[in-house]
Amino acid sequence: MADSVRRVQYAYLTVPNRPGRGARMLQELKNAGVDLVAYSGFPVKKGSQIDMVTADMTGLKRVARANDWKLSRTKKGFLIQGQDRIGAVHRHLSKLAEKKINVVAADAIAAGKDRYGMILWVKPKDYLKASRALGAR
Repeated sequence: MADSVRRVQYAYLTVPNRPGRGARMLQELKNAGVDLVAYSGFPVKKGSQIDMVTADMTGLKRVARANDWKLSRTKKGFLIQGQDRIGAVHRHLSKLAEKKINVVAADAIAAGKDRYGMILWVKPKDYLKASRALGAR
């Protein structure tokens, strides 16, 4: 089975690094019916940056306004899903390397039942070129 490479949109916000903050945010999104296809949190100077990838950017923005979250502007990335095998991630990163496209960040994980998923980001100026290189839809 071929891997699926999708163009995705996301936004992020920076929150104080305090216990339960992420759980409260996710509860608000759940209550509003906003489905996330990827979620990534990591420390930054002023707390934690939370990246939220969703097909429902309107819903995410609505929840952010209702909760006074300072959401970033909409950004773009790629969601890759497929059969887990040795070299699965390497295959996609190699395509970008061949085209001299730098990966800004990437997260990948084995998802069980021989599946894996990866989210990756490139610079905005490289997005269309990366999209072609990866065969994204």
